[in-house]
Amino acid sequence: MTELISIHRRRGEPLSEFTQFRVFNEQRLNAIPQIQNLSEEERFQMRVIASVLPFRVNEYVINELIDWSNIPDDPIFQLTFPQRGMLLDEDYEAMAALHRRGADRAEIQALAREIQARLNPHPAGQQELNVPMMDGERLEGMQHKYRETVLFFPSPGQTCHSYCTFCFRWAQFVGNKELRFASNEAGKLHRYLAKNEDVTDLLLTGGDPLVMKSKHFENYLLPLLDPRFQHLQTIRIGSKSLSYWPQRFVTDDDADALLRLFERLIQSGKHVAFMAHFNHPREMSTPIVREAIRRIRDTGVVIRTQSPLIRHINDDANVWSDLWREQVRLGLVPYYMFVERDTGAKHYFEVPLARAYEIYRDAVQRVSGLARTVRGPSMSAGPGKVEIQGVTEIGGEKVFVLRFIQGRNPDWVQRPFFAKYDTAATWLDDLKPAFGEAKFFYQDEFEAMCREATSN
Repeated sequence: MTELISIHRRRGEPLSEFTQFRVFNEQRLNAIPQIQNLSEEERFQMRVIASVLPFRVNEYVINELIDWSNIPDDPIFQLTFPQRGMLLDEDYEAMAALHRRGADRAEIQALAREIQARLNPHPAGQQELNVPMMDGERLEGMQHKYRETVLFFPSPGQTCHSYCTFCFRWAQFVGNKELRFASNEAGKLHRYLAKNEDVTDLLLTGGDPLVMKSKHFENYLLPLLDPRFQHLQTIRIGSKSLSYWPQRFVTDDDADALLRLFERLIQSGKHVAFMAHFNHPREMSTPIVREAIRRIRDTGVVIRTQSPLIRHINDDANVWSDLWREQVRLGLVPYYMFVERDTGAKHYFEVPLARAYEIYRDAVQRVSGLARTVRGPSMSAGPGKVEIQGVTEIGGEKVFVLRFIQGRNPDWVQRPFFAKYDTAATWLDDLKPAFGEAKFFYQDEFEAMCREATSN
């Protein structure tokens, strides 16, 4: 690995000066040198926000991705550092008052828990509707929302190399066990998969499973090579590591071991899909991320990319078209543009659905067909993944054209339906059926699912 770094340096392309992972959290916020250039009030605001919403960033992000001459508008700064607007004024002032009078940690944490409970910590019925059962037992740390796909939250992977300010899984990181999805019981995962032959895809998610050492990955994944898991065709890995710590695949001690594991899975006949989270083109700009991408692709892994549309970070069609073009150039497959979920600091990051569709349409028009694999804007809502397909006028009424990409009932998928056009709506729950209909076609069945889940 040292030889690899030296080769790049001779070419004038240092992979990265940061090969030792060093992280800063809420307690070490003031230890970040660049933060000292901010005013005392700005640093105070960050501390207040970070006592409610999770904060974690590493030296690679700080020194190689953030443009410190463009603070606070720099998109990667907005992506990783606490911002004043992330809490509503009433909640911010209450927490700020505790900090100003030097309240102890227990009092600050108690108020933080109250505020967090109001931020819809588990949207779309994740705790009530998605946790599967086996032999009369809830399988905590797993979700099975769609017939073909099981999500697994490995306990060693329930953190990230850095945290995203917009993250819809922020509740995983605030130290409240009641809000956390996690499991270290690989055996239960394997038994559940063996019993459910309709499942073709396993998604390891978090947090970020790629914070785990390769030996932990092997414990979860190598048993899946057994013939009884022949129905399991695809292993997906949801990760932000290419953006926040590409060293994981290049200079980390077990980088080669991880890549050999990928090769072994693929040689066994499994499809391995790396679900990469890139929110802005700058995250793909460093030599080390390009080297990490090359090494992953050389194993046969397919890298698919996804991101929500986020105000202050990428709410611009030019940003998205640049993002997709660069991804295609690097051999990545654009997959999803999501709508910011209704949780956490949504009010700060959300974009109205009408504007989201305009950005998506304008961006798609600027790229070739190879980048038009991306689907969106897509809402991962309670009933399923709902895509805005267009805006049109039918019978004199302006409407959103919608469809399910995925649904709790597979029969809902690909069925078009219509909602009244609303310039203020930011989520599926804000929309009303068009043409005088009382409900959307799926609502009665979905409401019955919710009643059944809560009655058990």
